Amino acid sequence: MSPETGRTRGRALDDGGDRHVDLDETDLAIVRSLQTDGRLTYETLAQQVGLSRPATRMRVQRLQETGAVRVVAIVHPAVRGLTASAHLAIDTDGASAPVAREIATLPQAPFVTLTSGRRSIMAELRTADAAELERTIEHIRALKGVRRVDPLIATRHVKDPYLLGGEPAVALQDPTDDRILAELEEDGRLPFAELAARVGLSAGATRSRTLRLLEGGVAKVVALVRPDVLGMGYLCGFSLRVDGAAAPVAERVARFERVTFLSTCLGRAELVGTITAESFAAVRTTLEEMRELTAVREVESWLHLELVKERYDLGPRTA
Repeated sequence: MSPETGRTRGRALDDGGDRHVDLDETDLAIVRSLQTDGRLTYETLAQQVGLSRPATRMRVQRLQETGAVRVVAIVHPAVRGLTASAHLAIDTDGASAPVAREIATLPQAPFVTLTSGRRSIMAELRTADAAELERTIEHIRALKGVRRVDPLIATRHVKDPYLLGGEPAVALQDPTDDRILAELEEDGRLPFAELAARVGLSAGATRSRTLRLLEGGVAKVVALVRPDVLGMGYLCGFSLRVDGAAAPVAERVARFERVTFLSTCLGRAELVGTITAESFAAVRTTLEEMRELTAVREVESWLHLELVKERYDLGPRTA
């Protein structure tokens, strides 16, 4: 999910991302638990971190209010009909920030960032099909201030902690299921009683439907966390040119601990991804490990300077 992108996996948010918050070990334990299951009850969370239920609830609310964490449902791309994606490296004439913010308004662009290196903007696109992908790329090329768009067409997402693997085991039953998903995409911890009131069902029926969707692989509720919150605030994108088949190299690189996103591509590179690290030294070490791989013949890297948008919890839309 992000472009020549290397992306900020851990995930930064597109609102409230600059607000500072100091976390202790208990806060971090709560965050890690919510990254695994964003709908854990306060009782379960309290047991896991050794606090009372009210104290745990208060900490979760503080994390959300400061913008350090958002808990949302990530819906399987197949459910939303999003089958095509690309990573764009964009050159601009003049200031790049206004161009990046205009690209960020596009519903097809869940990820937009300002970067160092040869290109000033990286963006990811997700669309229903190749035709819509082409139209969106052409639209971006025509924007004022855009000098060049260099796309990498994604062929396979090898590593992405927020992308649901496989195919959903169940299908949406009716528009009510879609409304449930849309509400959870805005607030993944919405209580069943409140969710029921919004979708027009009983609390029991809403709970049953929601669990069916989550357990059936239609969606997953997770905590979207700013990388700096977890002490992993150094974000580096990279692309690799390889000799021979890309798949074996991809599987090797995906095992690197600090590589948090990786995709195979068609275009000027065979692999594109993100390093999320605790220091520049750790970034450099990971890049050197890639360069040491026999099949890797070229490594290009860039730093993410400002995350303009990263929002994969988007509801239904028309092309």
